[in-house]
Amino acid sequence: MRLISVFLLFLFVNFSAKASNGDMPPEQKMAVDYMNALTHQQFYKLNHYYNRDSVFYDKTANRKYIGRKNILSFLQRVQQGVLEYKFNIDHMFNSGSLVVLIGNYYYKGPGDLFGKPGKIITLAIPSVTMLTLDLGKKRIKEHQDLLDYQTMSDQLTIQ
Repeated sequence: MRLISVFLLFLFVNFSAKASNGDMPPEQKMAVDYMNALTHQQFYKLNHYYNRDSVFYDKTANRKYIGRKNILSFLQRVQQGVLEYKFNIDHMFNSGSLVVLIGNYYYKGPGDLFGKPGKIITLAIPSVTMLTLDLGKKRIKEHQDLLDYQTMSDQLTIQ
């Protein structure tokens, strides 16, 4: 009986350690890797994530870019001169190939893009980013952002 108790305790401890070891589903791992490449301006890596059918869509601003060339051109233009750029993930989950990231985009850089030429501005924009993945080909089918532009506007007003 004691042997069974020790065995069950071993299984419980071993299972608990595996369940809490931080492993994430492959979809979420790919999403995090992609977001790191995006925010670290690693265009050579981003080039592999997109193809001619990929879509980058800022739904809140109603701006859509289709295809690797158009997406990379847009990203290079808006990230020019950026001092710091990252996505802080508050929560992430997935349903199959759809990965949802809830958090904020942190931006520090030239204010030219935001009507504040000659100034360095800092923004933390609450966001929901939804990524539809092709895990087999390691491609982003669609990157869709929903950004809180009112909060961004409020932050710009005081800078």
